[in-house]
Amino acid sequence: MNVFKLSLRMIPQILKFSVFSFIFIFLTSCSNDDDDTFANVRVNGSLITTTQADFVIGDRSDFNGDVDASFTGNGGSATRVFSWNNNLTTADYNADITSTSEGSFRIIVEDSEATVVLDRTIQGGAEPDSIDGVTSAGVSGIWTVTIIVTNFNGDGSFSLSEGD
Repeated sequence: MNVFKLSLRMIPQILKFSVFSFIFIFLTSCSNDDDDTFANVRVNGSLITTTQADFVIGDRSDFNGDVDASFTGNGGSATRVFSWNNNLTTADYNADITSTSEGSFRIIVEDSEATVVLDRTIQGGAEPDSIDGVTSAGVSGIWTVTIIVTNFNGDGSFSLSEGD
């Protein structure tokens, strides 16, 4: 009988603990501290994660042949770098975006001697929303391509192919 009385006395404490636990779990699970902003760059289907800080140009390129790339963003910013083997002295380029009024896309291309042969920007929410043409002449070999998306909200694509 004493065990039964002890159990009855503990019911209010068990209820308090249960209510406290439920409130704690509810409040922490409803918290939305997640940052949903992002910016991704894909080249020939591969997600590019290399930044300027960790990019090292070597004797091999990341990509040979035509570059077919896309980028997406949800308010995020990213700078991504890759190397591309261009056997000619110029490159044909094309880029377009679908973006809100926020954000920008920038492409910088350097030849094998680190001379900038292309530096163009497309601003979101403004015309033109596409660029194309031929780079300045450079030195053939392994070229460096830097893509910068800033506060970008939307999607887009760009391509590079050997010119001349």
